[in-house]
Amino acid sequence: MLPTDFIENLHDQLSPTDVQQLCQALESTPVTSIRLNDKIDCLTFECDTDEVPWHEDGYYLSERPPFTLDPLLHAGCYYVQEASSMFVEHILQEYVSRDSVVLDMCAAPGGKSTLISQYIGQEGLLVSNEVVRQRVFILSENIQKWGNGNTVVTHNPAVDFGTRLPGVFDCILVDAPCSGEGMFRKDEGAIAEWSEANVEACAIRQRKILQDVWAALRPGGVMIYSTCTFNHMENEENVQWIAETLGAKVLPVPIDPSWGIVEGYPGYHFYPHKTRGEGFYICALQKHQEDISGHIRPLDKRLPTFKPQPNQPVEQMAVLKTWLKHPDQWVMRQQDRFIVAYPAKYKDLIHILNKQFICISTGFGICELRGKVPVPQHALAMLKDVNMDAFHKAELTREQALSYLRNEALTLPNAAIGIVMVTYENVPLGFVKNVGNHCNNLYPKEWRIRKL
Repeated sequence: MLPTDFIENLHDQLSPTDVQQLCQALESTPVTSIRLNDKIDCLTFECDTDEVPWHEDGYYLSERPPFTLDPLLHAGCYYVQEASSMFVEHILQEYVSRDSVVLDMCAAPGGKSTLISQYIGQEGLLVSNEVVRQRVFILSENIQKWGNGNTVVTHNPAVDFGTRLPGVFDCILVDAPCSGEGMFRKDEGAIAEWSEANVEACAIRQRKILQDVWAALRPGGVMIYSTCTFNHMENEENVQWIAETLGAKVLPVPIDPSWGIVEGYPGYHFYPHKTRGEGFYICALQKHQEDISGHIRPLDKRLPTFKPQPNQPVEQMAVLKTWLKHPDQWVMRQQDRFIVAYPAKYKDLIHILNKQFICISTGFGICELRGKVPVPQHALAMLKDVNMDAFHKAELTREQALSYLRNEALTLPNAAIGIVMVTYENVPLGFVKNVGNHCNNLYPKEWRIRKL
């Protein structure tokens, strides 16, 4: 049962007919949609599909399959994401270049971060942040599975970015914590927690996040603000507050009338009775060029010169470079017994992030040093730049793949002895160590499938 006050508030922004149709939609079955990774080039689902009109890699599924039982999900070949939120890329294409430095401020569980990561490719850098400790690790997991090494996952409050990295980011996405009205048909808890007081509290918290992080956006940079709610207080009123108080202009975004998106004043609403997806609001703003943060010096003149760590394992580098398709694009560094790699193009900024922020993952892990033997890390198998030809490989059946993903031991009598990359439909799933009569499973225990 939808809250009475919520329905009454809808009448302030929609016609009686729209209110009735929206409430009916909120009590209907949610739409299932996915977004493909460029790790694969075709769908593998045995059900009807339709394209998401505003995203070329987005698809609606006519039924919701048991995703947990699909090894390709765990390999990062696609992400189960609301179609409405895929509109973020439509804005990126319009206003953000691929060589941008982007901050996803409230990023967990990672749908929009993986979208941004794929959009910028290896040309840009994404800092994907989550302030809630319990959510930041699933964010890091999803980022690693997606396979782009151009991302740093952080765990910091918004104010740290505004005070420590002023004027650094070309684009900041704030998908703000909200009252969740748009998720009512997917989350009964959102209905139970809704109240007008909570809406007001969310709007205040959203402005605090925006104000704290605003200085980190460069003059002329783009802020993308979004929520999964309908009301004006958390949406249009906050956007107007950004424009008037923080200093920005609202950017128009081209939309096709057939998409069913409703233009707000300002911004864009996705109503479930008009678009195929959950409730969503989004708006793009450009920071004024004359903003005071424009007086800071350029990034490369403010940061210290990057210096290699003294314990850099030079003797291992020749081997590790063969594990990558484009080794010259990456900087490798040792952290305790682990070796990680990140984009050479952004090594100075990443150095600052590692020094001044709580970094959960930086780029991707290459290996763990066990004595003098480098054992490849799981993130390497997920990486799009991994050189599969550098490893012995074993193709798994679906049953074997699910056993591997449960972190169970495997027996692969025809596989080479030693480190073996296991694949499913020729997509890397991870590594095992074949000792002959069985294989030691190297899949991360914290990622394992616990229930089938």
